[in-house]
Amino acid sequence: MVSHGSSPSLLEALSSDFLACKICLEQLRAPKTLPCLHTYCQDCLAQLADGGHVRCPECRETVPVPPEGVAAFKTNFFVNGLLDLVKARACGDLRAGKPACALCPLVGGTSAGGPATARCLDCADDLCQACADGHRCTRQTHSHRVVDLVGYRAGWYDEEARERQAAQCPQHPGEALRFLCQPCSQLLCRECRLDPHLDHPCLPLAEAVRARRPGLEELLAGVDNNLLELEAERRVEKEALTRLREQAARVGTQVEEAAEGVLRALLAQKQEVLGRLRAHVEAAEEAARERLAELEGREQVARAAAAFARRVLSLGREAEILSLEGAIAQRLRQLQGCPSARGPAPCLVPQLELHPGLLDKNCHLLRLSFEEQQPQEDGGKDGAGTQEGEESQSRRADAAKTERQGGTQLQARDEAQTPKEKKAQTTSREDGAQTLEEDRAQTPHEDGGLQHQRGGRSNKKRKFKGRLKSVSREPSPALGPNLDGSGLLPRPIFSCSFPTRMPGDKRSPRITGLCPFGPREILVADEQNRVLKRFSLNGDYKGTVPVPEGCSPCSVAALQSTVAFSAGARLYLISPDGEVQWRRALSLSQASHAVAALPSGDRVAVSVAGHVEVYNMEGSLATRFIPGGKASRGLRALVFLTTSPQGHFVGSDWQQNSVVICDGLGQVVGEYKGPGLHGCQPGSVSVDKKGYIFLTIREVNKVVILDPKGSLLGDFLTAYHGLEKPRVTTMVDGRYLVVSLSNGTIHVFRVRSSDS
Repeated sequence: MVSHGSSPSLLEALSSDFLACKICLEQLRAPKTLPCLHTYCQDCLAQLADGGHVRCPECRETVPVPPEGVAAFKTNFFVNGLLDLVKARACGDLRAGKPACALCPLVGGTSAGGPATARCLDCADDLCQACADGHRCTRQTHSHRVVDLVGYRAGWYDEEARERQAAQCPQHPGEALRFLCQPCSQLLCRECRLDPHLDHPCLPLAEAVRARRPGLEELLAGVDNNLLELEAERRVEKEALTRLREQAARVGTQVEEAAEGVLRALLAQKQEVLGRLRAHVEAAEEAARERLAELEGREQVARAAAAFARRVLSLGREAEILSLEGAIAQRLRQLQGCPSARGPAPCLVPQLELHPGLLDKNCHLLRLSFEEQQPQEDGGKDGAGTQEGEESQSRRADAAKTERQGGTQLQARDEAQTPKEKKAQTTSREDGAQTLEEDRAQTPHEDGGLQHQRGGRSNKKRKFKGRLKSVSREPSPALGPNLDGSGLLPRPIFSCSFPTRMPGDKRSPRITGLCPFGPREILVADEQNRVLKRFSLNGDYKGTVPVPEGCSPCSVAALQSTVAFSAGARLYLISPDGEVQWRRALSLSQASHAVAALPSGDRVAVSVAGHVEVYNMEGSLATRFIPGGKASRGLRALVFLTTSPQGHFVGSDWQQNSVVICDGLGQVVGEYKGPGLHGCQPGSVSVDKKGYIFLTIREVNKVVILDPKGSLLGDFLTAYHGLEKPRVTTMVDGRYLVVSLSNGTIHVFRVRSSDS
């Protein structure tokens, strides 16, 4: 647990961006503090003022501008004091030349003083050695603290200089603020107290701070408690989302297992139910993301206000604390007065139900129901959960048994149906689809897809029936002659999803390359952050593979104990610790070069200006060919490239707008350029252990399957599976398809075939 009560040091305040304006990104000038406790330059606030209001760039809170203008916002004396200290240290930087003594021109009448070697912390003047000695001996300044100038510039005396700083009265230059007028809550110097505050009760600053500090500390403690509650709620929300994903994955597996023995006519229904499940998970995740964003925003605002108040109380002078006391107290009360966040949103956890009436020609074998999941209690949850789990497993086992017993009879009955009966059954299904579309119109998924369901919370199980329609822009092409409903076509089983942005990243990731890297591990080429990241298939971050300075890795492949990647117009081979084994220059006529490892693991292929070059581990060119032979010279542009276990090369040809398969000599053995591409350019390609080709079509959010010869078999992944602008893919161990999205998220799917 992070401590919220730790006080920042003066060094942290001076060395961090605390003194930088978040608008102009430069050091604060004439700092003004808004009621939300965020501080900006007065000129910057004047530029933001619009219609008598200013919207804080950090917390987005709208603040009315005083009638006198932005200059009437509270002056941040605390920041002014720190700025004075920073400016005093920086104005005489020894690297730019030695500063001159400030007293020599006054004493000796010279235009320029001698080189300064000391500084008086009370007078804030630089002194030469002679003036420093005299400064210590005079009656008026013998108590002043004179320190070595080099040490002062190095920051050795910051704390002491800070203690000797005095806030100056803006109305009477040279007079320090010494009193607080209680009725007016105004800081006064000795001149100010004479008129018009002569008859007002006033307190010395130290006494006023002692009286008011406990109230501020109490408010600060209350905000700290709010932060702890927000953290706890955010953690509960994430745990609920994790349980949802795990249960959704289990239900997805159950759906796959239950559909193994279903007849061809029911295969479409299985796919529709899976689509409903994934659509629900997407909508629930979107709602959870909105909730998390709200909690994180509130936490950030509260944390920033608490940090500012803590800085003022721990580092501010009395005058500064009292100057900001009203604004701080008002803001902290406002944060405490915010309505407490609602508990975690109820989560409708999907459950699979197998209908017992399999002999009914209109029955739906697979059906989803959603239960509202309440936060788990500590007491007695293990026993109750175990009992409930056993009952649920028992119900599923009974339903599966019923399915196996009735499957053969249902098949015979379906084949014995007359054309009239089949037509009636089709009409019934179309009516069900129409009813579902009407339900969708009442409960839209965009912009809060679960709001309708949340509006009537209930502990009762809610069941949704109906048939789902594909969200693909084009209907899926017909399956191959021997694959239609036979169960031989590979199917996806969701494994996990994880982000690739790490704390050290300066920009949002742009994944341009993926490849297997060791057992159950992948290597991610993040071109935007110029790094190769390692992740396990479960999403655990394993560190990085160092790349040469200035390189932005594009495509990547792993060879034995080395890594090959392209960057710009070069091909690199490096060791896992970043040592460059060799580099080769490539043609400049191609913007990016795709890299793929051969199945033997001792050679790497790279696409160069329409042909393929193969290099061995020593960096020598082993072979070079043009897919389709010399007749295709200048007619190919392989943007993505991979290899199959059978030794074939598979590439996405943007020149021909096709997927081309060729052998090691360049002889084309298959090519696809049909309507399944939806008029789009083919994207990333991956091949499983049986030779099936998985082609990404980014524009329509799909991954389709081609057979080893290049014939289209159908869709493998669609938007129902969470695909949103898929970018690159790779195959791990021949059975895990890893898909990266344009936002830097990675989805992992297990490729399940009929014999796995």
